[in-house]
This record gives sequence, C-alpha cells and structure tokens, in this order.
Amino acid sequence: MLLPLAERMRPKRLEDYIGQTHLMGKNGVIRKMIECKNISSFILWGAPGVGKTTLAYLISSQLQIPFFSL
Repeated sequence: MLLPLAERMRPKRLEDYIGQTHLMGKNGVIRKMIECKNISSFILWGAPGVGKTTLAYLISSQLQIPFFSL
C-alpha cells in the first residue's frame, strides 16, 4: 500500500524540519530544550497541516520518548 504524499514527504529527522527558526534554529527555545533534554510544557498551535504533529513526533524521536497520537 502506497502512503499518501504528505506522509512520504514528512521529515524523519529534526534536522530536516523546515521553518520556525525562532523556535528550532540554532538559538531557538525548543532547540535548546531538546539539546538539554529538558522539555517544558508548551502548546503547539496553528492551522491544520502546518507541522505541529510532525514537530511533536520529531521531538519525541530525538529524545527517545514514546509518542502517542490521539
């Protein structure tokens, strides 16, 4: 079964995530939390399809913690 294009194109590594440089760039808040392995609570907010779930998945993957999609 062939996956949808959006699923095939979804970034697989944090380094492949594009956008939100103020959060994910070299000095970004979320990037620093990931590097320190100390994630505070935060809300990913935005329109459908902008990458919220993808970012959550990538963060959990990077930190090797379970990811549950509801």
